[in-house]
Amino acid sequence: MTTISDLSDDLVGEIFSRVPLTSLSAVRSTCKTWNAISKNQIFGKKSASKNQFLEFMITDSRVCSLRFDLQGIRNEDEEDFVHPFIKQISIPNNDDQVEISQVYHCDGLLLCIAKNNSSLMVWNPYLGQTKWIRPRNTFHRADSFALGYDNNRNHKILRFLYDAERNRTSREREIDVYDFSSDSWRVLDVNPYWDELFYYSGVSLKGNSYFFAREVTTEAEVGKEDLLVTDIEDYLLCFDFTTERFGPRLSLPFNPPSPIFEYLTLSWARDEKLAVLYSHYDTSEIYEIWISTKIEPNAVSWSTFLTVDMSLINGLPDGFSIYFNPRSFFIDEEKKVAVFFNIKGTETGCYQMADIVGDEGYFKSVNIGVILNSQLIAGKLVCSSYDPSLVQLQ
Repeated sequence: MTTISDLSDDLVGEIFSRVPLTSLSAVRSTCKTWNAISKNQIFGKKSASKNQFLEFMITDSRVCSLRFDLQGIRNEDEEDFVHPFIKQISIPNNDDQVEISQVYHCDGLLLCIAKNNSSLMVWNPYLGQTKWIRPRNTFHRADSFALGYDNNRNHKILRFLYDAERNRTSREREIDVYDFSSDSWRVLDVNPYWDELFYYSGVSLKGNSYFFAREVTTEAEVGKEDLLVTDIEDYLLCFDFTTERFGPRLSLPFNPPSPIFEYLTLSWARDEKLAVLYSHYDTSEIYEIWISTKIEPNAVSWSTFLTVDMSLINGLPDGFSIYFNPRSFFIDEEKKVAVFFNIKGTETGCYQMADIVGDEGYFKSVNIGVILNSQLIAGKLVCSSYDPSLVQLQ
Protein backbone atom coordinates (compact mmCIF):
# COMPACT_ATOMS: atom_id res chain seq x y z
CA MET A 1 0.00 0.00 0.00
CA THR A 2 1.33 3.45 -0.96
CA THR A 3 1.94 5.78 1.99
CA ILE A 4 2.53 9.53 2.20
CA SER A 5 6.29 9.04 2.36
CA ASP A 6 6.20 7.07 -0.91
CA LEU A 7 5.01 10.06 -2.96
CA SER A 8 7.58 11.51 -5.35
CA ASP A 9 9.28 14.81 -4.58
CA ASP A 10 7.71 16.39 -7.67
CA LEU A 11 4.23 15.35 -6.56
CA VAL A 12 4.83 16.64 -3.06
CA GLY A 13 6.12 19.89 -4.57
CA GLU A 14 2.93 20.17 -6.60
CA ILE A 15 0.92 19.70 -3.41
CA PHE A 16 2.88 22.44 -1.67
CA SER A 17 2.30 24.83 -4.57
CA ARG A 18 -1.44 24.55 -3.95
CA VAL A 19 -1.35 24.93 -0.17
CA PRO A 20 -1.51 28.47 1.29
CA LEU A 21 1.71 29.44 3.03
CA THR A 22 -0.20 30.03 6.25
CA SER A 23 -1.32 26.38 6.21
CA LEU A 24 2.05 24.82 5.38
CA SER A 25 2.98 24.33 9.03
CA ALA A 26 0.45 21.51 9.37
CA VAL A 27 1.53 19.94 6.07
CA ARG A 28 5.24 20.11 6.93
CA SER A 29 4.67 18.33 10.24
CA THR A 30 3.37 15.26 8.40
CA CYS A 31 6.86 13.76 8.12
CA LYS A 32 10.54 14.75 8.04
CA THR A 33 10.77 14.14 4.30
CA TRP A 34 7.92 16.51 3.60
CA ASN A 35 9.51 19.10 5.88
CA ALA A 36 12.76 18.92 3.89
CA ILE A 37 10.96 19.08 0.54
CA SER A 38 8.98 22.08 1.79
CA LYS A 39 12.17 24.04 2.49
CA ASN A 40 13.52 23.18 -0.96
CA GLN A 41 10.21 24.10 -2.60
CA ILE A 42 9.89 27.42 -0.83
CA PHE A 43 13.49 28.52 -0.32
CA GLY A 44 15.27 26.72 -3.16
CA LYS A 45 15.40 27.41 -6.86
CA LYS A 46 11.75 26.53 -7.27
CA SER A 47 10.78 29.60 -5.25
CA ALA A 48 11.38 31.68 -8.35
CA SER A 49 7.90 30.66 -9.48
CA LYS A 50 5.00 32.84 -8.40
CA ASN A 51 2.74 30.02 -7.26
CA GLN A 52 2.89 31.28 -3.69
CA PHE A 53 2.15 34.95 -4.46
CA LEU A 54 0.62 36.19 -1.21
CA GLU A 55 -0.16 39.42 0.54
CA PHE A 56 -1.35 40.28 4.02
CA MET A 57 -3.90 42.92 4.91
CA ILE A 58 -5.28 44.16 8.21
CA THR A 59 -9.05 44.68 8.03
CA ASP A 60 -11.86 44.60 10.58
CA SER A 61 -9.18 44.29 13.32
CA ARG A 62 -8.12 40.94 11.90
CA VAL A 63 -5.18 39.77 9.83
CA CYS A 64 -6.24 38.47 6.43
CA SER A 65 -4.42 36.75 3.60
CA LEU A 66 -4.95 38.30 0.19
CA ARG A 67 -4.20 36.57 -3.10
CA PHE A 68 -3.87 39.08 -5.89
CA ASP A 69 -2.44 37.80 -9.18
CA LEU A 70 -1.97 40.51 -11.82
CA GLN A 71 -0.73 38.15 -14.55
CA GLY A 72 -3.88 38.56 -16.67
CA ILE A 73 -4.06 42.33 -16.35
CA ARG A 74 -4.07 44.37 -19.59
CA ASN A 75 -5.13 41.39 -21.73
CA GLU A 76 -7.78 42.46 -24.20
CA ASP A 77 -10.52 40.31 -22.70
CA GLU A 78 -8.79 39.90 -19.30
CA GLU A 79 -10.20 36.39 -18.98
CA ASP A 80 -6.90 35.33 -17.44
CA PHE A 81 -7.20 37.85 -14.61
CA VAL A 82 -7.44 35.99 -11.30
CA HIS A 83 -10.08 37.55 -9.07
CA PRO A 84 -8.53 38.59 -5.72
CA PHE A 85 -9.38 36.41 -2.76
CA ILE A 86 -9.25 37.61 0.85
CA LYS A 87 -9.52 35.32 3.87
CA GLN A 88 -9.30 35.90 7.59
CA ILE A 89 -6.45 34.05 9.30
CA SER A 90 -6.47 32.48 12.74
CA ILE A 91 -3.18 33.35 14.41
CA PRO A 92 -1.74 30.48 16.48
CA ASN A 93 -1.72 30.93 20.27
CA ASN A 94 -4.30 33.70 20.01
CA ASP A 95 -7.18 31.76 21.52
CA ASP A 96 -8.84 34.93 22.79
CA GLN A 97 -8.78 36.33 19.24
CA VAL A 98 -7.21 39.62 20.33
CA GLU A 99 -8.18 42.42 17.98
CA ILE A 100 -5.21 43.58 15.92
CA SER A 101 -4.99 47.29 15.13
CA GLN A 102 -1.66 47.42 13.29
CA VAL A 103 0.70 44.98 11.59
CA TYR A 104 4.23 45.57 10.32
CA HIS A 105 6.16 43.20 8.09
CA CYS A 106 9.87 42.56 7.80
CA ASP A 107 11.79 39.57 6.47
CA GLY A 108 8.86 37.14 6.58
CA LEU A 109 7.83 38.10 10.13
CA LEU A 110 4.72 40.04 11.13
CA LEU A 111 4.70 42.35 14.14
CA CYS A 112 1.10 42.44 15.40
CA ILE A 113 -0.01 45.26 17.70
CA ALA A 114 -3.22 44.64 19.62
CA LYS A 115 -5.98 47.22 19.84
CA ASN A 116 -5.05 50.18 22.09
CA ASN A 117 -1.49 48.80 22.23
CA SER A 118 -2.59 46.37 24.93
CA SER A 119 -0.09 43.71 23.80
CA LEU A 120 2.58 42.96 21.22
CA MET A 121 3.18 39.76 19.27
CA VAL A 122 5.52 38.56 16.53
CA TRP A 123 4.24 35.89 14.14
CA ASN A 124 6.00 33.70 11.59
CA PRO A 125 3.16 32.61 9.24
CA TYR A 126 5.31 30.01 7.47
CA LEU A 127 6.47 28.18 10.61
CA GLY A 128 3.20 28.82 12.42
CA GLN A 129 5.06 30.25 15.42
CA THR A 130 4.20 33.26 17.59
CA LYS A 131 5.99 35.09 20.36
CA TRP A 132 4.34 37.51 22.78
CA ILE A 133 6.65 40.39 23.70
CA ARG A 134 6.51 41.73 27.25
CA PRO A 135 7.11 45.49 27.60
CA ARG A 136 9.98 46.99 29.56
CA ASN A 137 7.29 49.08 31.15
CA THR A 138 3.63 49.61 30.41
CA PHE A 139 2.68 50.02 26.77
CA HIS A 140 0.95 53.34 26.17
CA ARG A 141 -1.97 53.82 23.83
CA ALA A 142 -0.02 56.21 21.58
CA ASP A 143 3.18 54.13 21.39
CA SER A 144 4.36 53.19 17.92
CA PHE A 145 6.55 50.36 16.70
CA ALA A 146 8.71 49.16 13.83
CA LEU A 147 10.38 45.86 12.95
CA GLY A 148 13.82 45.33 11.41
CA TYR A 149 17.15 43.52 11.64
CA ASP A 150 20.87 44.32 11.78
CA ASN A 151 23.75 43.18 9.59
CA ASN A 152 23.91 39.87 11.49
CA ARG A 153 20.24 39.21 10.64
CA ASN A 154 19.36 39.65 14.29
CA HIS A 155 15.79 40.93 14.44
CA LYS A 156 14.76 43.86 16.60
CA ILE A 157 11.68 45.91 17.47
CA LEU A 158 11.77 49.70 17.69
CA ARG A 159 9.36 51.35 20.12
CA PHE A 160 8.50 55.05 20.20
CA LEU A 161 7.42 55.51 23.81
CA TYR A 162 4.76 58.16 24.21
CA ASP A 163 3.82 59.00 27.77
CA ALA A 164 1.14 61.70 27.57
CA GLU A 165 1.92 63.06 31.04
CA ARG A 166 5.63 63.32 30.30
CA ASN A 167 5.24 64.75 26.81
CA ARG A 168 3.30 67.75 28.08
CA THR A 169 6.52 69.22 29.43
CA SER A 170 9.20 67.77 27.16
CA ARG A 171 9.83 67.32 23.44
CA GLU A 172 12.07 64.35 24.16
CA ARG A 173 10.96 61.02 22.77
CA GLU A 174 12.06 57.96 24.69
CA ILE A 175 12.98 55.22 22.28
CA ASP A 176 13.43 51.55 23.17
CA VAL A 177 14.67 48.62 21.15
CA TYR A 178 13.83 44.97 21.77
CA ASP A 179 16.57 42.51 20.80
CA PHE A 180 15.39 39.01 19.83
CA SER A 181 18.81 37.50 20.61
CA SER A 182 18.75 38.63 24.25
CA ASP A 183 14.95 38.64 24.68
CA SER A 184 15.15 42.02 26.36
CA TRP A 185 14.52 45.75 25.90
CA ARG A 186 17.11 48.53 25.98
CA VAL A 187 16.65 52.31 26.16
CA LEU A 188 18.47 53.97 23.26
CA ASP A 189 20.56 57.08 23.77
CA VAL A 190 19.00 58.91 20.83
CA ASN A 191 16.76 61.93 20.82
CA PRO A 192 15.72 63.03 17.35
CA TYR A 193 13.91 66.37 17.41
CA TRP A 194 11.13 66.29 14.88
CA ASP A 195 7.86 68.13 15.05
CA GLU A 196 5.83 65.26 13.66
CA LEU A 197 6.71 61.69 12.82
CA PHE A 198 4.08 59.86 10.80
CA TYR A 199 4.46 56.49 12.51
CA TYR A 200 1.57 54.89 10.65
CA SER A 201 3.38 55.35 7.37
CA GLY A 202 6.54 53.50 8.37
CA VAL A 203 7.74 50.59 6.22
CA SER A 204 10.70 48.22 6.53
CA LEU A 205 13.15 47.79 3.69
CA LYS A 206 16.41 45.82 3.69
CA GLY A 207 16.13 45.50 7.47
CA ASN A 208 15.74 49.21 8.17
CA SER A 209 12.59 51.26 8.79
CA TYR A 210 11.61 54.42 6.93
CA PHE A 211 9.12 57.05 8.10
CA PHE A 212 7.67 60.32 6.93
CA ALA A 213 8.70 63.19 9.21
CA ARG A 214 7.91 66.87 9.21
CA GLU A 215 9.53 70.04 10.53
CA VAL A 216 7.31 73.03 11.14
CA THR A 217 8.95 76.47 11.34
CA THR A 218 7.07 79.14 13.26
CA GLU A 219 7.56 82.71 14.39
CA ALA A 220 5.78 84.95 16.87
CA GLU A 221 3.42 87.64 15.66
CA VAL A 222 3.25 90.94 17.44
CA GLY A 223 0.16 91.17 19.60
CA LYS A 224 -0.92 87.54 19.05
CA GLU A 225 -0.53 84.47 21.25
CA ASP A 226 -0.57 81.89 18.46
CA LEU A 227 2.56 81.29 16.44
CA LEU A 228 2.59 81.88 12.69
CA VAL A 229 3.64 78.89 10.57
CA THR A 230 6.23 80.14 8.08
CA ASP A 231 7.45 76.88 6.57
CA ILE A 232 6.72 73.14 6.56
CA GLU A 233 9.25 70.60 5.35
CA ASP A 234 8.40 66.94 4.76
CA TYR A 235 11.16 64.38 4.48
CA LEU A 236 12.03 60.73 5.06
CA LEU A 237 13.78 59.47 8.16
CA CYS A 238 15.50 56.08 8.36
CA PHE A 239 16.21 54.07 11.48
CA ASP A 240 19.26 51.85 10.97
CA PHE A 241 18.89 48.70 13.10
CA THR A 242 22.62 47.95 12.86
CA THR A 243 23.86 51.27 14.27
CA GLU A 244 20.61 51.79 16.20
CA ARG A 245 20.59 55.40 15.08
CA PHE A 246 18.47 57.63 12.86
CA GLY A 247 20.06 58.71 9.62
CA PRO A 248 20.04 62.20 8.12
CA ARG A 249 16.99 63.69 6.47
CA LEU A 250 16.23 62.09 3.12
CA SER A 251 14.59 64.30 0.53
CA LEU A 252 11.26 63.53 -1.10
CA PRO A 253 10.96 63.82 -4.90
CA PHE A 254 8.54 66.76 -4.99
CA ASN A 255 8.31 70.30 -3.73
CA PRO A 256 4.65 71.00 -2.94
CA PRO A 257 3.36 74.58 -2.78
CA SER A 258 1.71 73.84 0.58
CA PRO A 259 2.70 70.58 2.36
CA ILE A 260 -0.06 70.95 4.93
CA PHE A 261 -2.64 70.17 2.23
CA GLU A 262 -0.96 67.14 0.72
CA TYR A 263 -1.48 63.39 0.96
CA LEU A 264 1.44 60.99 1.32
CA THR A 265 1.77 57.27 1.85
CA LEU A 266 4.67 54.83 1.64
CA SER A 267 4.89 51.43 0.03
CA TRP A 268 7.54 49.22 -1.56
CA ALA A 269 8.47 47.22 -4.62
CA ARG A 270 9.22 43.83 -3.08
CA ASP A 271 12.09 44.33 -0.61
CA GLU A 272 14.27 46.39 -2.89
CA LYS A 273 12.70 49.81 -3.48
CA LEU A 274 10.56 52.36 -1.71
CA ALA A 275 7.48 53.76 -3.40
CA VAL A 276 5.80 57.06 -2.50
CA LEU A 277 2.24 58.03 -3.43
CA TYR A 278 1.64 61.78 -3.51
CA SER A 279 -1.33 64.05 -4.22
CA HIS A 280 -2.09 67.65 -3.37
CA TYR A 281 -5.27 69.46 -2.36
CA ASP A 282 -5.00 71.83 -5.34
CA THR A 283 -4.82 68.91 -7.80
CA SER A 284 -6.35 66.10 -5.73
CA GLU A 285 -7.41 64.07 -8.77
CA ILE A 286 -3.77 63.63 -9.84
CA TYR A 287 -1.68 60.92 -8.19
CA GLU A 288 2.07 60.75 -8.57
CA ILE A 289 3.97 57.58 -7.71
CA TRP A 290 7.75 57.67 -7.38
CA ILE A 291 10.12 54.77 -6.75
CA SER A 292 13.62 54.84 -5.35
CA THR A 293 16.53 54.13 -7.66
CA LYS A 294 18.85 54.14 -4.65
CA ILE A 295 17.87 53.75 -1.02
CA GLU A 296 20.17 53.61 1.99
CA PRO A 297 19.93 54.95 5.55
CA ASN A 298 21.83 58.08 4.48
CA ALA A 299 20.98 58.49 0.78
CA VAL A 300 18.04 58.24 -1.61
CA SER A 301 17.32 59.03 -5.26
CA TRP A 302 14.01 58.84 -7.11
CA SER A 303 12.43 58.30 -10.50
CA THR A 304 8.84 58.74 -11.65
CA PHE A 305 6.91 55.48 -11.85
CA LEU A 306 3.39 56.60 -12.73
CA THR A 307 1.29 59.75 -12.89
CA VAL A 308 -2.47 59.21 -13.05
CA ASP A 309 -5.14 61.84 -13.63
CA MET A 310 -8.30 60.13 -12.38
CA SER A 311 -10.50 62.81 -13.97
CA LEU A 312 -9.42 61.60 -17.43
CA ILE A 313 -10.28 57.93 -16.86
CA ASN A 314 -13.40 56.74 -18.65
CA GLY A 315 -15.72 54.08 -17.27
CA LEU A 316 -15.32 54.75 -13.57
CA PRO A 317 -17.85 52.69 -11.57
CA ASP A 318 -20.97 54.30 -10.11
CA GLY A 319 -20.32 56.05 -6.82
CA PHE A 320 -16.56 56.27 -7.43
CA SER A 321 -15.02 59.54 -6.38
CA ILE A 322 -11.80 60.76 -7.93
CA TYR A 323 -11.12 62.60 -4.67
CA PHE A 324 -10.04 59.72 -2.48
CA ASN A 325 -6.97 58.94 -0.44
CA PRO A 326 -6.09 55.24 -0.56
CA ARG A 327 -4.96 53.95 2.80
CA SER A 328 -2.34 51.73 1.17
CA PHE A 329 -1.14 50.64 -2.25
CA PHE A 330 1.41 48.51 -4.07
CA ILE A 331 2.96 48.63 -7.52
CA ASP A 332 3.85 46.10 -10.20
CA GLU A 333 6.81 47.42 -12.18
CA GLU A 334 6.49 44.80 -14.92
CA LYS A 335 2.81 45.51 -15.58
CA LYS A 336 3.27 49.25 -15.00
CA VAL A 337 0.24 49.42 -12.71
CA ALA A 338 -0.54 50.46 -9.16
CA VAL A 339 -3.21 48.94 -6.91
CA PHE A 340 -4.97 51.34 -4.51
CA PHE A 341 -6.98 49.95 -1.59
CA ASN A 342 -10.10 51.91 -0.79
CA ILE A 343 -13.73 51.46 0.34
CA LYS A 344 -17.00 51.89 -1.52
CA GLY A 345 -20.35 52.39 0.14
CA THR A 346 -23.57 51.18 -1.48
CA GLU A 347 -27.18 50.63 -0.43
CA THR A 348 -26.36 47.01 0.39
CA GLY A 349 -23.19 47.62 2.39
CA CYS A 350 -19.61 48.83 2.39
CA TYR A 351 -16.98 47.00 0.37
CA GLN A 352 -13.20 46.73 0.30
CA MET A 353 -12.10 47.73 -3.20
CA ALA A 354 -8.88 47.29 -5.12
CA ASP A 355 -8.57 49.97 -7.80
CA ILE A 356 -5.96 49.07 -10.41
CA VAL A 357 -4.62 52.06 -12.35
CA GLY A 358 -2.02 52.33 -15.09
CA ASP A 359 -0.77 54.56 -17.85
CA GLU A 360 -2.85 55.50 -20.89
CA GLY A 361 -6.00 55.70 -18.76
CA TYR A 362 -6.06 52.05 -17.69
CA PHE A 363 -8.43 51.39 -14.78
CA LYS A 364 -10.07 48.33 -13.23
CA SER A 365 -12.01 48.29 -9.96
CA VAL A 366 -12.35 44.97 -8.13
CA ASN A 367 -14.55 44.17 -5.12
CA ILE A 368 -12.55 41.95 -2.76
CA GLY A 369 -14.76 41.78 0.34
CA VAL A 370 -17.26 43.30 2.74
CA ILE A 371 -16.18 45.88 5.33
CA LEU A 372 -17.76 45.02 8.68
CA ASN A 373 -16.17 47.54 11.07
CA SER A 374 -18.38 50.34 12.33
CA GLN A 375 -15.80 53.00 11.43
CA LEU A 376 -15.90 51.93 7.75
CA ILE A 377 -12.11 51.94 7.57
CA ALA A 378 -10.51 50.45 4.48
CA GLY A 379 -8.16 47.54 4.99
CA LYS A 380 -4.45 48.35 5.03
CA LEU A 381 -1.95 46.32 3.05
CA VAL A 382 0.76 44.89 5.30
CA CYS A 383 3.01 43.34 2.68
CA SER A 384 2.91 42.09 -0.89
CA SER A 385 4.78 39.19 -2.50
CA TYR A 386 5.35 37.63 0.91
CA ASP A 387 8.56 35.63 1.24
CA PRO A 388 8.57 33.02 4.04
CA SER A 389 11.08 33.00 6.86
CA LEU A 390 12.85 30.29 8.86
CA VAL A 391 13.42 32.58 11.84
CA GLN A 392 12.55 30.59 14.99
CA LEU A 393 10.37 32.38 17.53
CA GLN A 394 10.14 29.58 20.10
